[in-house]
This record gives sequence, C-alpha cells and structure tokens, in this order.
Amino acid sequence: MANKRILLAHGSGGRLSHDLVKKSLARPLSNQILDKLDDAAVFSLSGRLAFTTDSYVVSPIFFPGGDIGKLAVCGTVNDLAMSGASPRYLSLSLIIEEGLPLDELERVVGSIQRAASEAGIKVVAGDTKVVNQGNADKLFINTAGIGLIPPGVDISGANAVPGDKVILSGGIGDHGMAIMSQREGLRFKIPIESDCAPLASLVADMLAVSKDIHCLRDPTRGGLATTLNELAAQSGVGINIDEERIPVHEAVRAACELLGLDPLYVANEGKLVAIVPPEYAGQILKAMKQNGYGRGAVLIGEVVAQHPGRVTMKTLLGTTRIVDMLTGELLPRIC
Repeated sequence: MANKRILLAHGSGGRLSHDLVKKSLARPLSNQILDKLDDAAVFSLSGRLAFTTDSYVVSPIFFPGGDIGKLAVCGTVNDLAMSGASPRYLSLSLIIEEGLPLDELERVVGSIQRAASEAGIKVVAGDTKVVNQGNADKLFINTAGIGLIPPGVDISGANAVPGDKVILSGGIGDHGMAIMSQREGLRFKIPIESDCAPLASLVADMLAVSKDIHCLRDPTRGGLATTLNELAAQSGVGINIDEERIPVHEAVRAACELLGLDPLYVANEGKLVAIVPPEYAGQILKAMKQNGYGRGAVLIGEVVAQHPGRVTMKTLLGTTRIVDMLTGELLPRIC
C-alpha cells in the first residue's frame, strides 16, 4: 500500500479495496459468520430482539481512555443493554478520509476487536467507503446492533412510577471532559480519561437480581440532566435527585469549573441510570458494586408523582432547583 496511507483507490472496489478489507479489517475481526465475506450476514435467532443503529464522528479519534473504534462498539452495545438485551451481532461501516495513515486505521480496528470481545458481540457485516481528503475528518463509523431480550424483561423509558428509586452507576462527566481536554490541549494534575465501556455485563448482573427493572438509560450527549428529563417526560412522572449523592471525580469537577461547564450536562460513555422498584433497589445496588463497571454505583434520588415531566435537585446549599434539559449543544463532536 503506497506510503501506507489510505488512497481513493482503496474505495474503488478493486484489488486495493479487497486487500484493505481482508488484511486490515476482516482478519482482526475474524469469526465464522464474517469470514464468509458475503453481501449479508446469515445467522439464527429466536425470541424478542433489540435492534439499534448509531454513527460516531468524535474528534479527535484517539483520546485518553479510548478511541472512535472502542466508542462505536461500546455505544452500540450499551444501547442494546439499556433494553435489557444481551448483545449478539454488530455491523460496522467505515467512512475513511483519503490520506488516513493505515496504522491509525489498524489501531482503531484492533480496539474494535478488543471491545467486541469483552462485550461478547461479533462483528458479522460491514462496509468501507473512502472519500476525498477534506470531505471527512479522518474516520466516521456507523454501526447497527442486534441483541436478545430475556423472557420476562420489559425495560422502557415509559415505565417509571412514583416510589421508584434512581440509581447512577458511577461518576459523571469523564468522557466529555476527556475529549475536551484532549481537543483543547488542557493538562490537569490528575489525568482525565473517558469512561467508555461496554455495560452489558453490568446490566446482566442487575437483571440476575430482578427482572423487574423499570428504566435503563446511558447518559451520553446531554449528560445525566438531559437523560433524567427524558425519562421523566416519557413516564409522565417527576424525579427528585440529591446533588450531594452525585459522584464527580475531582479532576472532572476542576475542569468543569475552569471551563464554566456543569457536569450534570457533560457526556458519559460508560455509565447508566436505572429506575427500579424500591423493594429491589438495595439488592440491585449491591450487585452493581460487585461489577467492575458499577463499583461507584449510588442511589441518587426517587420518582415522585409531583411536577410530572420535571426534574428537581436538592443542592449542596439545601435549596431545591429545577434541572432543565440541555437546550443547545454543550460539546460538539463528542461521540
């Protein structure tokens, strides 16, 4: 491959395209279904299915704690997991800018392989397009994922009822601040790394305690505040949270103060919000803490009948304020 960079010819469908797919893409992601390299993946599934799709345009494509490849797998896996599904199969489409160094592409593909292996999901289909230099920003990724929902599981943003407890799986704002610090060249005494992680195993541990989990959501763009507002609106209930209980890592808090940002609105890529019946909250919280991705889990609030569609927060000063949904875009190109 000339100069070991992506050329427009790599998107031509000819020999260079075939070499790129076979050597740099299919080989590290190898599995019985993908290896056939047919136009469609063929597999068998039975039961209730969850299906999701997403696109990833993060800038920069490499950041502390991850990269666009890990982000694409984890984001798709987590969307499936938030319905209670066990992730099974993933499609992967790459839009590559002419001139991208081949070693960077292969580094991303290696990250995809590791994240997929950890999450227990197989990449079984894909596509590659190369666009002229300047018509993309290094690399864009589109995914679609399929998972199986176990019998008896009915998780939806519309299922919260008054009396339910609100659980957060750990500290907020890590991903957004990791991207921002890398993008702006900011350095802090305590390094900030993205929390990018696949949460399917955490959800499985929670469902092992009880299948009666009402809502799950990963607070990505818009952060925790926007996610809670979405759930309150979908369920037609109010949600009260306690600021003192919401964990924010010291470095993230410092970065937010420096930049004038509220961590409640900063993106996460490895956290979840669970709304569960009060009788199971303690057991679910205990199970979460025993999982590596839920060690920092805390109960942060409850669902109420008052002020339906709104979220309120008891502040550190003891007052109560409304927590609105994010209106604009706080941090562009975050995922």
